[in-house]
Amino acid sequence: MQKTPAVTGKQLLKLLVADGWEITRQAKHGVVLKKRFSDATRITLVKNTRAVIPEGTLGSILGPKQTRLGKSGLRRLINRYGL
Repeated sequence: MQKTPAVTGKQLLKLLVADGWEITRQAKHGVVLKKRFSDATRITLVKNTRAVIPEGTLGSILGPKQTRLGKSGLRRLINRYGL
């Protein structure tokens, strides 16, 4: 089993925007992104920081209630667009 790569907030924002996520607004606590899918529109919030996102927070962002990417999806984005 591979470990989840450590990414910063800025890196994750860059990857999600490259994957088609749209920045809808910037708040004090982070950047709100959305992406329209055939069944629904998904919304997530990512803190715009140079600090590494904690593993639990990253898991929540990649999980089924937000982006639905999962760890394998994050690795796919990193391989496709780079960090």
